[in-house]
Amino acid sequence: MVERTPILNFFTHLILFIGFVVAMGPIAIVAIAASHNIADVNKVPMSLIPGSDFWVNVKTAWTTANLGPKLLNSLIFAGGVAVGKVIISAITAFSLVYFRYPGRTILFWLIFITLMLPLEVRIVPTYAVIANVLSPYQGLLDITGISWLVEKLTGVQVALNLGLLNSSIGLILPLVATATGTFLYRQFFLTIPDELTEAARMDGAGALRFFIDILLPLSRTNMAALGTIMFLWAWNQYLWPLLVTTEPAHMTAVTELKQLIPNFGGLPEWHIAMAGTLIVMLPPLAVVVLMQRWFVRGLIATEK
Repeated sequence: MVERTPILNFFTHLILFIGFVVAMGPIAIVAIAASHNIADVNKVPMSLIPGSDFWVNVKTAWTTANLGPKLLNSLIFAGGVAVGKVIISAITAFSLVYFRYPGRTILFWLIFITLMLPLEVRIVPTYAVIANVLSPYQGLLDITGISWLVEKLTGVQVALNLGLLNSSIGLILPLVATATGTFLYRQFFLTIPDELTEAARMDGAGALRFFIDILLPLSRTNMAALGTIMFLWAWNQYLWPLLVTTEPAHMTAVTELKQLIPNFGGLPEWHIAMAGTLIVMLPPLAVVVLMQRWFVRGLIATEK
């Protein structure tokens, strides 16, 4: 047990305050820069006293980058990824823990190894699949000779093609599988007493009813923690949405910030870029604030 003393409390709060200043310092500088005009924001050094053009800059950033529809696209994208990861991870972990079949342990480790393969590593084959979801099946038909046989017999060329570029489904589907979520759920399910499973079986509950009525309610804090992490992760994605969405109507808010990047040859409009950055930061910040209690409980709670 750590003894509570005034001196120890003082240094503890001092360390927390220093950490708060370090974390909030960049955000404060962004907010101050967003309140200046173009002349003041380009001064070296920039004044740390807030200016009077904050709302003007926010309005300019909103209209220049057309952030209204882009924020909606980001909410659909991040929300879809978060919900998909929570559902897929829960089902996968349920299968690994409560069903007995050959190769179950090997399958878990194969899933776990995918942690070493982030999206940036597999982005080329993932893009190829999204460009034509049916391409693996087309390749299988070509290798087995079925497509050649069908063409010889009927004269019809088999060409399977289903592209998901510039669509919310194409953005979300490749990102819904996660080894992190599967591991989190698996470790939690392993702590469920066997007596609870036996009681549910004696009451006539099948696998699906046990999963929905018992496991999922017990996993609410885990779902909140995982959903929050994955929402923030998906919201901050830049490379994947930039690659998949080429039409402005389907772009996300993060990728659309490039419209506010200062152009070459002119005076950089950093105040507009900083105002747009603040707008894009608000939704994930609101999610963290609203889900903070559930998020912390899902990560550190030990009672089941």
